[in-house]
Amino acid sequence: MRKQIIVGNWKMFKTNSQAVEFVKNVDSQLGSNENLIAGIAAPAVMLSDMTKVAKNLVVAAENCYFEKEGAFTGEISIPMLQDINVSYVVIGHSERRDIFGETDEMINAKVKALLAANMTPILCCGESLEIYEAGTTMDHVKKQLSDDLNGVSAEDMTKVVIAYEPIWAIGTGKVATPEIAQEVCKGIRDHIASLYSQDVADQVLIQYGGSVKPDNIKDILGQSDIDGALVGGASLVEESYLGLVK
Repeated sequence: MRKQIIVGNWKMFKTNSQAVEFVKNVDSQLGSNENLIAGIAAPAVMLSDMTKVAKNLVVAAENCYFEKEGAFTGEISIPMLQDINVSYVVIGHSERRDIFGETDEMINAKVKALLAANMTPILCCGESLEIYEAGTTMDHVKKQLSDDLNGVSAEDMTKVVIAYEPIWAIGTGKVATPEIAQEVCKGIRDHIASLYSQDVADQVLIQYGGSVKPDNIKDILGQSDIDGALVGGASLVEESYLGLVK
């Protein structure tokens, strides 16, 4: 049986002191649950202090670079994250792709670098409203995943978390119905099976992201191929976040 994984993606919100206070308050109410991975992905400047106070909450980075060091002004390396006990990293988010021009080649390099460091990539994929309305969602998502996972071994694939985020449902208030989300997540699992094997595909955790809230998460997680959620705005408020994970 696969675990559930619910990760808040704060994006560029909160200050360091606000983040630490959030973790202290939420962590104390979480408790330990071996069947649930509950985490927060936060801006890099907050991660060190967050990890110092987190016991049950997984602290994740919102991005990283694939080189260990070098003249890459403004980037965060994997060794930097390892040194402050961060082991989960969100990569390939639509905002990184669309706003900052990250390519599948770059994302593939990040996936392989994280896996080589024994860290967990949360690999995002998803389609625009134009692609969704054209009925080519699965073609688009399959190509993203094929390119992003190029050269990843079957053993390493089981360590990758996939986050399906329809771009048209991020921060818009629109949400794919549980049935739509399930259809795409099943298609993702089937595609992983075609690239590797059904056994590998059955082990991969797949999240849905896009206007997930406490009042709709139960229906979303009730789908057979959805193992969790990557949550934006609803993860910024303590009560809302706890409503998601509980």
